[in-house]
Amino acid sequence: MSDVPVTGDSRPPMRPYAAALVLADGSVFEGEHFGAVPESGPVVSSGEVVFNTALTGYQEILTDPSYAGQIITFTYPHIGNYGTVDDDSESRATFARGVIIRDLARRHSSWRAQRPLEAFLIDHGLSGIAGVDTRRLTRLLRSSGAMSGAFGPVEGPLAITLETLKQAAVEEPGTDGVDLVAEVTTPLPYSVPASDPDRERVIVALDLGIKSTIVANLARLGRVEVVPASTDADAVLAHGPDGVFLSNGPGDPTEVPYVVDTVRRLLGRVPVFGICLGHQVLSLAVGGRIVKLPFGHHGANHPVMDQTTGVVEITSQNHNFAVDAESVDGTAVLTHVNLNDGVCEGIQLKDGTAFSVQHHPEAAPGPHDSGYLFERFARLMDDGRLKPVEVAAASSEDEED
Repeated sequence: MSDVPVTGDSRPPMRPYAAALVLADGSVFEGEHFGAVPESGPVVSSGEVVFNTALTGYQEILTDPSYAGQIITFTYPHIGNYGTVDDDSESRATFARGVIIRDLARRHSSWRAQRPLEAFLIDHGLSGIAGVDTRRLTRLLRSSGAMSGAFGPVEGPLAITLETLKQAAVEEPGTDGVDLVAEVTTPLPYSVPASDPDRERVIVALDLGIKSTIVANLARLGRVEVVPASTDADAVLAHGPDGVFLSNGPGDPTEVPYVVDTVRRLLGRVPVFGICLGHQVLSLAVGGRIVKLPFGHHGANHPVMDQTTGVVEITSQNHNFAVDAESVDGTAVLTHVNLNDGVCEGIQLKDGTAFSVQHHPEAAPGPHDSGYLFERFARLMDDGRLKPVEVAAASSEDEED
């Protein structure tokens, strides 16, 4: 809401500059600029505009590397009311291109809070636009699909024109055909010790945009060796892993063929578990196809059925691309299905040596509905393969009834 930095617990000045969001189709949304502002020159934030339906967790969402290349619209109207805490960040930076909200909290209230949301955005160089009719924007994205957009101040010393914003929106490539993994992966490998010293497993995590909470969950299973996305199969196996984890990440999975090739060479030689982008990469490695969803799944309330148990989980999700379930029918079994739209949410290879899910079990919106997936990975590492999955448990129960 200000044009100067704020730090600590200080309140931002109450003189916001009017701003505008312009979508590639020419739609204009009015608001107020807040967050980071450069010292000089015009400021335009552009990216693929998506919406997230989560009610809480705005800091975790903003620091999720999977949002690289995207501008996040929060459908929940009141954002920033509990401030931010450094320990809650999911990565080293904010890789999103910007944030769109309805109402920025004037004050934050939480015993854990270290600084207000706007100070957090300024420190991370991220701009936002508040006061936007996010209901109208969300309805537009649902009907037209995710599209590129750009926003910036339209008054004050750094004012830009609607024509400039429209041009930036039209020229923005979005997430199609772009290797965004290269922007977010760790530049150097690093090791995280097991949280339980008695856990002697070694897990190599291929960092496609990994979240810190995922690393923490893996560390409960053993020592975690996090390696860059460009690490080849031989270098992965040189760690002597009991299992390999394929992380979440941003963008188009077809634009990371080097990762797909690595996974293809690992299959059958070491147990593999993938989440989100890792799920899509695993599917590509066994001959699957990827489709782009109209507006993606972004939120913390998506119902998913685990067809191996018949249990429905409330899941957290963040993806614009999905696996065509029919394309992996010859090599894998569909284990999880999104109950909203039938999208593939998980597979298990028929030989039982690898499995993956599209949703985020570490995010715990259920709150712990999907946590069993990490234990499933532990069993896979200990036993070498999972039991075959041929018929969904729910279908068997239906037949008995």
